[in-house]
Amino acid sequence: MNLRLIGIGAGVLIILSLPLAGAIAGPDFAGQDDGKGGGLFSTLGLSDSSRTSPSPQPPAPAAEAAASGPERPGQAEQPRTDSRCGPELSSPHGVEAQTCVLVSEGRTWGRSYYRNTSGHALDAVLTLMGPAGRTVQIRCAVGPGDEPGLCETPKDASAGDPESYSAVAEFAVPDDEGDLLLRSGSNSPASG
Repeated sequence: MNLRLIGIGAGVLIILSLPLAGAIAGPDFAGQDDGKGGGLFSTLGLSDSSRTSPSPQPPAPAAEAAASGPERPGQAEQPRTDSRCGPELSSPHGVEAQTCVLVSEGRTWGRSYYRNTSGHALDAVLTLMGPAGRTVQIRCAVGPGDEPGLCETPKDASAGDPESYSAVAEFAVPDDEGDLLLRSGSNSPASG
């Protein structure tokens, strides 16, 4: 009976240690790449400096403001980016968008995240409006497809309170008539 319990205990111990072995081995263990580059040793700040990690993917709009988490030893501090975004909107024509005002290191800019499933190329005009009549406007070509994209104004030195900025993106058919398909704003009221 004792040998049976020892055998069962050893089996349970092996099964429980497999996830730990995978974490120590890193992201390529068993062909799985978690995109974090380094496994448990990297997480604990114990990784070999000869290892390289893949470049990080840009954060989603809601996660961008909280992107600066706790630092690990040897990691460069990332500047904090605050964002104020309007609601995610969609049109019956197949256009979805969310528009934000972003602020980081004394600079302010506008950004619109979009998806165009209309089947047609569109024009987008993103306008960032600031205090004292300051306005920056950029035009972006929006190709058809299910892949998300973004349109972004240049980053400019902040002037005044971040709450005094707003951004509006307008998506239209690129022809003489320019039918407006969707307007998305950083301070748009949430649809109820």
